Amino acid sequence: MLALCAALSLIDCVELHAQQKPNVIFFLVDDLGQRDLGCYGSQFYETPAIDQLAKDGMLFENAYSTCHVCSPSRASVLIGKYPARTNLTEWLGGRPERDFEPLHHAEKLTALPDEEQTLAETLRQHGYATANYGKAHLRKDPKSYGFDEAVTGWVRSYHHPFGGGYDETLPAEEGDYFTDKLTDAAVDFIERNKDKPFFVHLEHFSVHDPIQGRKDLVQKYEKKLATMRHREGPDYILEPNPDGPAISGEKLKELEENDDGRSHQNERVAWVKQKQDNVEFAGMVEATDESLGRIRATLKELGLEKNTIIIFTSDNGGMAASNQYGGISRPREFLNSRFASSNLPLRGAKGWNYEGGIRVPLIVHWPGKTQPGSTSQAIVTGTDYYPTLLEMSDLPALPDQHVDGRSFVPALRSEDYDRGPVYWHFPHYSNHGYQSPGGAVRFGRYKLLEYYENGTVQLFDLENDIGEQNDLAESRPEIAQKLKRMLHAWREDVDAKMPYPKTATSAPAPGSRVAQPR
Repeated sequence: MLALCAALSLIDCVELHAQQKPNVIFFLVDDLGQRDLGCYGSQFYETPAIDQLAKDGMLFENAYSTCHVCSPSRASVLIGKYPARTNLTEWLGGRPERDFEPLHHAEKLTALPDEEQTLAETLRQHGYATANYGKAHLRKDPKSYGFDEAVTGWVRSYHHPFGGGYDETLPAEEGDYFTDKLTDAAVDFIERNKDKPFFVHLEHFSVHDPIQGRKDLVQKYEKKLATMRHREGPDYILEPNPDGPAISGEKLKELEENDDGRSHQNERVAWVKQKQDNVEFAGMVEATDESLGRIRATLKELGLEKNTIIIFTSDNGGMAASNQYGGISRPREFLNSRFASSNLPLRGAKGWNYEGGIRVPLIVHWPGKTQPGSTSQAIVTGTDYYPTLLEMSDLPALPDQHVDGRSFVPALRSEDYDRGPVYWHFPHYSNHGYQSPGGAVRFGRYKLLEYYENGTVQLFDLENDIGEQNDLAESRPEIAQKLKRMLHAWREDVDAKMPYPKTATSAPAPGSRVAQPR
């Protein structure tokens, strides 16, 4: 009898301990630029729920994705490794090669490797209920890598019917908006699992194209835009390829005036949006903000808000450059469907290794641990969430798995923290802009970019030049060479695959799509 009581007491203790584990909401937005939020300086988009999260938690100024496109970045969050180490270096399944490009894309994987132990698998082993809702984009059912439940696919329209498999898995009716329905699913999971620790990986498809705001919110921003004063400066600029032949100011002006769009690919230049005035995109942003507000309201109603960690971030920078051919001499409605937002003062966009492509918003709310309304200058990246969440949850680290991750718990406690250098490797041509394949390293205040066609390098002092306008590669050669050596040594260490020249007899690498004619 005593043995039975002891056993029951032990079970009660285990259940109590399980209830005390912090819940985790990983709120991942697709293609959200760092400057698309009110708390990061946006004057057009309204994000009261996200701004409130920043007031309640810690906002990071120097947070990065591990890649400027989605799939590699998303994989890093779940496995704690750089894309170059796993060879999952491009979005799945990637852009086809084009015949005018002198390099073949590097060899790459086309799915999340089976041997990786994901964050979801680890948390589930420790008693967590796990769910993945939205854009997983790793070419596998999320239930195969650690999620108890999953609703995933590819959105064709944000207004029902959604397409992409969601119409069969996400209950909705005519007039429903996708972001709202995905939130319904997450709220339902939280309510059903309120008595056990849970991990909700809410991977909103928003604010990825198709750029379609919720109609009531679009109308709101149309009225707001009509009342705003005209802002000086160009609506778009042409961004040249720094790894190619220099383009004179006169040539750029000629290309701007001869705006047939398609010829720009031959010159390797791309249009980049300079103003936040897209009413459709604004409607998407605010609907996503409402989603976070609903999640937090649910946690409060259930009495879970003080025991739930919320991480809010994006998978890469904002889509300020179009991923489709076409110039800017089109009606505003057309341009709104192609160019989402502006990343200024950050340079570039999704698909590029400039800050606009890789610097992302990050807000962490760890109740009772993070100082409300605090801001961190700590440099963190996507590999770091795995070990950080394990430490926050008082769970043992798995250093052989999250080998490239560094726990930033000291930063969350407002203590001194220095994770060391951060690296990027993208040995492909992106479908946003026409820059060469390349890599980058940030070490302290300096960031070096290297391009793989001609070996061009750029060096920027991000503390004094966040817009990456003043290239220091020639004036500070000692720093450029140091960072270049670090980048090369890192590529060798992780066995990074490289692009290679096209010849009369060469063939695309494994994993590549068939090349497309000009």
